[in-house]
Amino acid sequence: MDEQEAYTQRLKAAVHYTVSKICQSTAAECEKEMSRQAVAAIAETTFRQCEIFAKDLEAFARHAKRHTINVDDVKLLARRSTALSSHIQQKSEELAVNNQELKEKRKKNAAKRKSKEMEGNEADEAGDTEN
Repeated sequence: MDEQEAYTQRLKAAVHYTVSKICQSTAAECEKEMSRQAVAAIAETTFRQCEIFAKDLEAFARHAKRHTINVDDVKLLARRSTALSSHIQQKSEELAVNNQELKEKRKKNAAKRKSKEMEGNEADEAGDTEN
C-alpha cells in the first residue's frame, strides 16, 4: 500500500468514526437503533460526497484563476442547499466580524507600543542632553 492509499484509508477511518459517533448520539436522542451497515453506508456516502466537494472547490478556485480556495468558493458550493447556504453565510459573517475586531485590537496595540517607544526615545534624548 502506497502513502496515498494509506492516507486515504486513515481519512476514511476518521470519517467513519465521526459518523458513527454522530449516529450513536442521534439514535440515542430519538430512542432508536442504527445497524452497523447503515452507519457504514452513511460514512461511505459522506466520504464520497466530501471527495466531490473537494473537486468542485478546486474547480471553482481554478476557474477564478486562484490557487487558494476561499469562502466565496464554499458559498458557491452550498448554493443548492438553502439551510447549508444560510449557515455558511452566517459563519462567514461571524468570521468577518471577528477578523475585523482582531485587526482593530492589533492596530490599538501597535499604536500603544509606538507611543511607548516614542516616550522612551524622548526620555533617552532628554537624558543625552543632560550629559
